[in-house]
Amino acid sequence: MKTFAGLVLAAAMVAGVAQPATARPVTDCPLRDAPFSVDSPLVDIMLSPAAKAVLEKAAPGRFSKLPPRFAGTTPPTFAAILSLREGGAMTGIKAEALPAIDAELQKLPVTAADKVARCARYDNDVPRFDLPKGKPRLLLFEKINGFRDGPSVDAARAALTAMAERKGWAFVVTDKGGAFNPATLRQFDAVIWNNISGDVLTLSQRRAFQTWIEKGGAYVGMHGSAGDFIYFWDWYADRLLGARFIGHPMAPQFQDARVIVQAPDHPAARGLPREWTMNDEWYSFRTNPRTIGATVIATLDESSYKPVGMMNQNLRMGDDHPIAWTNCVGKGRMFYSAIGHRPETYSEPHHVALLEAAIDWAAISGKQACAARR
Repeated sequence: MKTFAGLVLAAAMVAGVAQPATARPVTDCPLRDAPFSVDSPLVDIMLSPAAKAVLEKAAPGRFSKLPPRFAGTTPPTFAAILSLREGGAMTGIKAEALPAIDAELQKLPVTAADKVARCARYDNDVPRFDLPKGKPRLLLFEKINGFRDGPSVDAARAALTAMAERKGWAFVVTDKGGAFNPATLRQFDAVIWNNISGDVLTLSQRRAFQTWIEKGGAYVGMHGSAGDFIYFWDWYADRLLGARFIGHPMAPQFQDARVIVQAPDHPAARGLPREWTMNDEWYSFRTNPRTIGATVIATLDESSYKPVGMMNQNLRMGDDHPIAWTNCVGKGRMFYSAIGHRPETYSEPHHVALLEAAIDWAAISGKQACAARR
């Protein structure tokens, strides 16, 4: 009897999907067996000729006119962070048409070729690192399947590399999800997600990361790492981050806003003034991370900018608009800052000071902060 991995390899050859010679084929991607629906990532629908035909029938010619970055099937692509329910408006599909489309999509079988195509954007490549002893060890993670803003990713990496040299940290970079296994994660004090967008970890990689965090690991997330319209991993969005993105201003996109430090005594706020003004793309969230116990380090003063999104979307969160926060996740620690779309923010002194203090807390000085939790 053939194993599923064998079937995947056979289907991959039929589908023309290249398999790395040294890596195991990915067979445990999160949505491998999920039925097609209006809640599927758009990329999975576009990868299936049968599912794509349903869309063409519902909206003739419209999907072929979408820019490649929105409807492309090769990562990074917006199609990995959009569904028909969330992104149908840009194609002209009205909400009242979705139930009929959903019914047609759910009738389709999920074939072996579909499963291979869905898993192709994940990897099992395990990087090897030569880390010096006696230094804090940090892993910068850069696998991006959704929206990739190259200039901000590059600027963040350059700023953190300089920071590591200045602070004496052992600092390595990878874009391989295969790094998320128990043996590799044990080598690090903290993992930093550099503007990660799109679902990037397999089911086994998710389990390894969650276990590592809950047993005392540390996560630091920057800007786009909490900026997707949809998430397919509830633990990451609702427990690790504690907030789901709803949008950012578009009138204009980049604005000056006042950042107010709310927890001046927290180590992550060390050296910061009580407030400062800077220019960036400002995120709003559906819920406040305080509701799951987070400590908000900084908020936005909504009176200092226009929180209005596309089609006059109201992005106001009120007087308490978190922009950076920390929390305990089991015995582990997390820090997230929504600052960081514009490359210039990674040379802005206050933002750099915030990142440096937060990484130091997450990876080094704060190791005991959550250790007593069950």
